Amino acid sequence: MSDRTRPSADTRAAEEQEARRGPVADREPTADEEALAEGNDLPDSVVEHEKEMAERGAKQKGEGRIP
Repeated sequence: MSDRTRPSADTRAAEEQEARRGPVADREPTADEEALAEGNDLPDSVVEHEKEMAERGAKQKGEGRIP
């Protein structure tokens, strides 16, 4: 497929706007989903591991770092 197209100015503007928007949820959770999430009891080891990984990620430097 050697036929390449050039995006229009409208396409480029829409892509730029979408890239700046950041991640968002596609919808609010339902009441059932919220109740299930609140009912989750995680083991202390899981909670500690999540905190450790968040701290490690915040301090990461170099290639592959996500700002």
